[in-house]
Amino acid sequence: MKHDTSPTARALLLLELVQSSPGVTASRLAERLGVSERAVRRYVGILREAGVPVESARGPHGGYRVGRGLRLPPLMFTTAEALGLVMAVLDGHRDAADPADPVGSALGKIMRVLPESVAGPAQAVRKVSALVPDPDAASPAPGTTAALVQACASQRRLRLGYRTGPGREERAMEVDPWAVVVRHGRWYLLCWSHTKNARRVLRVDRVTAVDVLADTDDTYTLPPGLNPAEALEAHLAEGWTYEVEVIIDAPADTVAQWIPRSLGRPEPIDADRTRLLATTDEPDWYADQLTAIKAPFRIVKPRELREAARALGRRLLDADQER
Repeated sequence: MKHDTSPTARALLLLELVQSSPGVTASRLAERLGVSERAVRRYVGILREAGVPVESARGPHGGYRVGRGLRLPPLMFTTAEALGLVMAVLDGHRDAADPADPVGSALGKIMRVLPESVAGPAQAVRKVSALVPDPDAASPAPGTTAALVQACASQRRLRLGYRTGPGREERAMEVDPWAVVVRHGRWYLLCWSHTKNARRVLRVDRVTAVDVLADTDDTYTLPPGLNPAEALEAHLAEGWTYEVEVIIDAPADTVAQWIPRSLGRPEPIDADRTRLLATTDEPDWYADQLTAIKAPFRIVKPRELREAARALGRRLLDADQER
């Protein structure tokens, strides 16, 4: 520690150590701060005078800890801790970005007392909207997520390291990051890949490296009228093995209420009929999703989906049989 560090600064550093290690001894604090045990007791006195309830206990299991008082002691967060907190709240509470929401209001109070170097990245991540969480979703690294969100805001081209799956080899990609979107607890980067010359959706938890390209000309313009959430839903319905076409005896706006955009694109045939276009890797699973349709429909393709629907129908009929 620098010798010219003020007593107040040392007192706050001591508070951070006590918060992170309840029961820490005076000798251990003195070692960490590079001061004497007498100085440690002086810094504890400074905190107590400021209304921070620092308690101490003697004996082999004694030490310092922050007690419970009428005043909330200052909170000390690293950037990674602050980002992790914001992401956890977003995963579990969809209105965390709304200052009128109680959780959003509490989160805002924490953000306002953080230093700018910590609050800036955390506030950028907070603006990302979260939907219904998925308990099995992988959590991305907070630092990676913040770097991507900030690159989207500044519209700077990136070079990414990316793995398409567990155990897969890392590959490099140059992308224009459009938006970070949270869907069912999974974090995605919607972007334009210059490597593939196509729109791509990347799993943020599979991004292994984020480097902003240094060239000042490497900026870009977002597609006009881009709705990141809608673009993500549309992308998730495309590019799978089997092409799906279903004719439904209902208007397109009604079909859209039954089938989410991530499962297909409803196209009106006329005022009373709709063509649902999609792709899937799992015909059995997709047949289950079609049961949400509350109107007569006909599966045009693929054959695998028709077979899966027939098998599902037989199981449902068998369930109605008296044993």
